[in-house]
Amino acid sequence: LLVGTLDVVLDSSARMAPYRILYQTPDSLVYWTIAHGTSRKEITEHWEWLEHNLLQTLSIFENENDITTFVKGKVQGIIAEYNKNHDVKEDDDTDKFKEASAKFRKLFGMPEEEKLVNYYSCSYWKGKVPRQGWLYLSINHLCFYSYLLGKEAKLEVRWADITQLEKSATLLLPDVIKVSTRVNEHVFSVFLNINETFKLAEQLANIAMRQLLDNKGFEQDRSLPKLKKKSPKKVSALKRDLDARAKSERYRALFRLPKDEKLDGHTDCTLWTPFNKMHILGQMFVSTNYICFTSKEETLCSLIIPLREVTIVEKADSSNVLPSPLSISTKNRMTFLFANLKDRDFLVQRISDFLQQTSSKIYLERELTGSLNSSDDEVYSQHGSLLSSSPQHSLGSESERTFNLNDSSVPTATQALMTMYRRRSPEEFNPKLAKEFLKEQAWKNHFAEYGQGVCMYRTEKTKELVLKGIPESMRGELWLLFSGTINEMATHPGYYEDLVEKSMGKYNLATEEIERDLHRSLPEHPAFQNEMGIAALRRVLTAYAFRNPNIGYCQAMNIVTSVLLLYAKEEEAFWLLVALCERMLPDYYNTRVVGALVDQGVFEELAREYVPQLYDCMQDLGVISTISLSWFLTLFLSVMPFESAVVVVDCFFFDGIKVIFQLALSVLHANIHQLLGCKDDGEAMTVLGRYLDSVTNKDSTLPPIPHLHSLLTDNGEPHPEVDIFKLVRSSYEKFGSIRADVIEQMRFKQRLRVIQTIEDTTKRNVVRTIVTETAFSIDELEELYVLFKAEHLTSCYWGGSSNPTERHDPSLPYLEQYRIDVEQFKGLFNLLFPWANGAHSDPLAVHFFRLLDQNGDALINFREFISGLGVLCHGDLTEKLKLLYKMHVLPEVTHEQEEPDSAFEATQYFFEDITPETSIGHDSKCRSERDDGFVRVTFKTEKVKKLNTPDCRHYLKLWNQETKPKIENTKDLPKLNQV
Repeated sequence: LLVGTLDVVLDSSARMAPYRILYQTPDSLVYWTIAHGTSRKEITEHWEWLEHNLLQTLSIFENENDITTFVKGKVQGIIAEYNKNHDVKEDDDTDKFKEASAKFRKLFGMPEEEKLVNYYSCSYWKGKVPRQGWLYLSINHLCFYSYLLGKEAKLEVRWADITQLEKSATLLLPDVIKVSTRVNEHVFSVFLNINETFKLAEQLANIAMRQLLDNKGFEQDRSLPKLKKKSPKKVSALKRDLDARAKSERYRALFRLPKDEKLDGHTDCTLWTPFNKMHILGQMFVSTNYICFTSKEETLCSLIIPLREVTIVEKADSSNVLPSPLSISTKNRMTFLFANLKDRDFLVQRISDFLQQTSSKIYLERELTGSLNSSDDEVYSQHGSLLSSSPQHSLGSESERTFNLNDSSVPTATQALMTMYRRRSPEEFNPKLAKEFLKEQAWKNHFAEYGQGVCMYRTEKTKELVLKGIPESMRGELWLLFSGTINEMATHPGYYEDLVEKSMGKYNLATEEIERDLHRSLPEHPAFQNEMGIAALRRVLTAYAFRNPNIGYCQAMNIVTSVLLLYAKEEEAFWLLVALCERMLPDYYNTRVVGALVDQGVFEELAREYVPQLYDCMQDLGVISTISLSWFLTLFLSVMPFESAVVVVDCFFFDGIKVIFQLALSVLHANIHQLLGCKDDGEAMTVLGRYLDSVTNKDSTLPPIPHLHSLLTDNGEPHPEVDIFKLVRSSYEKFGSIRADVIEQMRFKQRLRVIQTIEDTTKRNVVRTIVTETAFSIDELEELYVLFKAEHLTSCYWGGSSNPTERHDPSLPYLEQYRIDVEQFKGLFNLLFPWANGAHSDPLAVHFFRLLDQNGDALINFREFISGLGVLCHGDLTEKLKLLYKMHVLPEVTHEQEEPDSAFEATQYFFEDITPETSIGHDSKCRSERDDGFVRVTFKTEKVKKLNTPDCRHYLKLWNQETKPKIENTKDLPKLNQV
């Protein structure tokens, strides 16, 4: 109430325009704004238009109500006609929001491309004085405006410049949002809904960080359903889009669904669980391809039903005991009974629509794959068999499609490598095998009670079985199930096979790195001591590098993939790798391992909270940053004995990244006293290394495999054996309270820090490289780099004459990562260059750009930009004259057939009266000559006026001599008439 009152009384946003034309019906208290203006002249023009086009017509109406209806209709018609003529698209935004959006663009000078998402009333603390006003959140900017008691306060911050965004509380201000950049900290308070504001700000900052990381800008989702006319339009279409994205992200993470799955809606309901004869209260989620359920009480029960598995959806009879029930049956003869659905008819209609789309997709896929497979049914049944058949059959099925795509002489793995190279101990029947048999029986009993495959009921008992250990024979099947990989595999039949075919025989940097690391991947295991295992690993890694060129290949991927191949078939291992790299460990395996660095920061925060007595010591030694990368990137596979590390992978596929954090904290906690006594990082690493080497799996039926890490440690006193199952259970008991949503919140905070640190490092490297080549100081170069990058980013979201992805390639050297085109260069030229204040600024900028663009790709990098600016700002008179002269030398003409400019057109840039024969003949003379700094013309420019000079060819020949390579000095410059 206080905020609203202040807005009305003090803030300029509540004031009307200074000049208005109002319409009022005599019997009404309501005024209608017909027109408004900021000046007397503007409002007078509006009045004159109304006199000529509207007032004369009003005399024909008999009563005031008809006049009111006509005037309102006329004004709305004018607005509609304007929108049509100016291609203004209809949207779901309210008039009030459109007015706020127009005001935002006017106040901050934003173009039409900059879309406002939402705006909030709040106070901005400028110094010690709060300024009441409006916070505008757009796709690329955070802005604030206030006009209070005659004083204006205006703030504009790019999301890409924000280094920290946090919500905090103090005694004076209970709810505060702090926005930090590299130079300032901004504080906002007195929000009506601070949680909504902060969540939206987080989301927009995340989009900006993604743009910095991989140059992916924001694209609005046009597939959102339009609001009904009767629906209250409280938020903008963009805000609805972002809200829908956030909900879909949480939905996908909760149920491990493919990354393109979009949530359609959710509703409260109950689910009948036959295993305990109860109706469990929870929520049903419906999306394009899935129906999911999770209980209100966490971990009690969850369920995933792919629509491709659904056979019948029917409404059952309602009763007092079971109101509004809905029955869903699947192909593996399971029936799920939901009840207490609020709008059952609408829900059934939505599910029916999605089922129809799913069946048409399956039919289309069968048509496409029919020519490649003798039986379409076999293709789809083989994916179903993995879910519905027994684990042993699914692992050893002979009807699987084989991938003999590498070379006819190389044997191809048609099943999990572990089944081919399983080495039995001499004692075939020992207690370990008996225990393994009991584990298998326990899982079979679980499947019988809770269902098997993707539609099984997932309960606390499922988690207990995972913590006790997954049997060797079922590991691959359950990894596919718990990770959600089985869904992607089932919906992409033949994808891996096609990818392997396309990637065969192609070489790039990724394939070279893969070849280098192939024989370093689990070399101690017999499966990778022969060509079959190595070839399978090569195919999977190469196929993924071609699927996702942004990642390509990263060290540690080979270790993880080799373990996946031991327990899963080749295609299954590929899809498990996809799930790891793109969903479960986001950004871990890109060129800068950003995801691992982010989780390193999260781990430091968790260590500060859960082991505070050890945190300061570890920070001083610098151990946390060292251990976390090696532990997280390989999921402990590189630091633990193999048979123990796979138990960690079991838990990871079931419970996600929280397992890795829990286990890492448990390792630190178990060694707390030894670590506190360490004097340097080497000693601390030795303590942790010995501990991890001693982690054993006493239930493993495999003969012990030599652990490479243990072979490299010194010959000190070995650590007593640590049972992996006890360690994992201890991690759940001590640190199981860590929640996935809290981890995501921490990740956001760390992602801002990590990406901005990478940007700062890049800037320092660029400046350090170029500072010896120019007269600019380090501070000046840093400021220029910021401007150069900002110009690139601006074009990414406001458009440019070239594709932003072509201008930013993180794999290039630092100096070439950001590049700008001619339109962006014009803006910087007018801002920075001393020659930009004349009447011919734009043509001069184009000439200058061509000169700097040495490789002729119509883009210049930072080094080229600085070389040109350096001459103008720090060069002597001779250098400046020489530069001006070179800018106007006739460019060399190319002869490629696809060039849009002919030799004649290029020559006409200076003289239009040269004939085509002359220019082509001249071109043949200098065809073999190369320039030193001149560029070819690859696009047309404005033609200059004809020069009536008879000796144009003579001047042309003289100018062309400058292009010949020779030692340059001041004597070669044209003589000047000096007075």
